[in-house]
Amino acid sequence: MLLDTHGRGHDNLRISVTDRCNLRCFYCMPEGEPTYLPRAEILTFEEIERFVRVAVGLGVNKVRLTGGEPLMRRGLALLVAKLAAIPGVRDLALTTNGLLLAEQAQGLHDAGLRRLNVHLDTLDPAKFKRLARRDGVERVMEGLAKAQAVGFKTIKINAVAVRGDTEDDLVPLARLGRERGFEIRFIEYMPLDVQNAWERQKVLFGRDIIARLSQEVAPLDPVAPAYPGAPANEFAYRDGAGQVGIIASVSQPFCQSCNRIRLTADGMLRYCLFAREETDVRTALRSGASDAALATLIKDTVRAKWEGHEINQARFLRPQRPMYAIGG
Repeated sequence: MLLDTHGRGHDNLRISVTDRCNLRCFYCMPEGEPTYLPRAEILTFEEIERFVRVAVGLGVNKVRLTGGEPLMRRGLALLVAKLAAIPGVRDLALTTNGLLLAEQAQGLHDAGLRRLNVHLDTLDPAKFKRLARRDGVERVMEGLAKAQAVGFKTIKINAVAVRGDTEDDLVPLARLGRERGFEIRFIEYMPLDVQNAWERQKVLFGRDIIARLSQEVAPLDPVAPAYPGAPANEFAYRDGAGQVGIIASVSQPFCQSCNRIRLTADGMLRYCLFAREETDVRTALRSGASDAALATLIKDTVRAKWEGHEINQARFLRPQRPMYAIGG
């Protein structure tokens, strides 16, 4: 097992396959066109596959593909098939904004993908356009319907919770989850935006979300996490009609149980979403490094992992990259 100096085991790898995105959500992207990475700096599918094989040899068994928007990476189903075929990968998932999901759901499922997280902050088309600075809620709903139709059994919906902005979206999203069999996961607004506009008072805390849903939808009770190190606090409706997850990165950081490492689209390995340092894996992959050398890079990165991101401390420093350039 990959252990850090605080005794935490790491079996969960998140891989960004692109920094490009077809939305401009205010808590992540600039409003205009960002400066994207040159294509030559993005890892190839073969490089990603090799890295995953080495990481699996060190105990990684959960892999999640992210972006940017991963469905903008041409031929993504080919990568899914490569990763699904690696012995030891027990859980392969993908996070998407859903705009391109209707067109790609069948191919992704055929390639071996079984779990999806779809990002959706609101069901209101006008508010969607204001938050994401693009149209698209209808396409996301079409993608969700198609994903269920082709056989995806586990679909979660991620929604960023922003005080003064998305309170009125909590209940409609929760009811959608109960009606359609989705687990809605509300994520506290984090300081990862390009504009540096994040303010703590804009964070809609998880405890307030649960209180509102319990009052306006149905009573919720805490349940045990799905697996050790799971980022979400899970709650089940008392009437048995589904679950809600809360990712309370601000009000209740889960650093003490974190089991994740992250590989950016340009091949930089990070031990935390908020890390201020990275390990250059791409250079090693392209300079003929052995699998043993790659394994050493991974182990050294995990060993250097800090105790926590200190988001609630005065000394907290934002990461040098915004969310879309790190990977969700």
